[in-house]
Amino acid sequence: MAEILGTVGGFGSSLFFIPIASYFLDFHSVLGVTAMFHVLSNLTKIGFFHKGFDKKLIVTLGIPAVVFVIIGAYLSRFIATKWLEMSLAVFLILLSSCFLFFKNFVIKPTTFNSVSGGITSGFIAGILGTGGAIRGMTLAAFNLKMEVFIATSAIIDLAIDSSRTVVYGLNGYIHKDDLYLIPILLVVSIIGTFIGKKILEKVSEEQFKKTVLILILITGIITAVRVLQTI
Repeated sequence: MAEILGTVGGFGSSLFFIPIASYFLDFHSVLGVTAMFHVLSNLTKIGFFHKGFDKKLIVTLGIPAVVFVIIGAYLSRFIATKWLEMSLAVFLILLSSCFLFFKNFVIKPTTFNSVSGGITSGFIAGILGTGGAIRGMTLAAFNLKMEVFIATSAIIDLAIDSSRTVVYGLNGYIHKDDLYLIPILLVVSIIGTFIGKKILEKVSEEQFKKTVLILILITGIITAVRVLQTI
């Protein structure tokens, strides 16, 4: 479900995958598994949506994102897990509320904004495990065709996730006991992306994004309540 919603909504599967996976694994393990999942997910998206990508955005948004995801991933080891989870919950609530209630909020298609979006999305992805919504919001400013949008986002995300996977591995977040998930997540990413692509062909993207935002808001609230109950 996370992969389907992430494909159709354009936010990336981690927005849903991380809060749900946190019920089954400790948060640092979740970061490691999510990074591996996203590498497979982005390879799948590139395969399904390979008809063109924006080279300029890959440079102006992608390079800053890769640099700052490494910084964020490194810093994540020094922050208590509960604070990371609560930060994720607050991030999900604020982001979804912003998109739902401030519909006229847009980012101008400038090089400065693409670089800023890359820095912000990369850093948040490194420290919290998910920054796709900010990257998606930045890419949306450039009015790309759907397949170009998804392919460009997937290529940038692949570089981001490959980088943070290495750092998470060095941090000790990727455990041998979790490696059995890799083939399962590969199958999930293929099926989820395929279904998401079919939905995009039949359903209004705007209507579905609103549904996705509501689900993100609910997920954020549930995550915040769960963390507060453990304090």
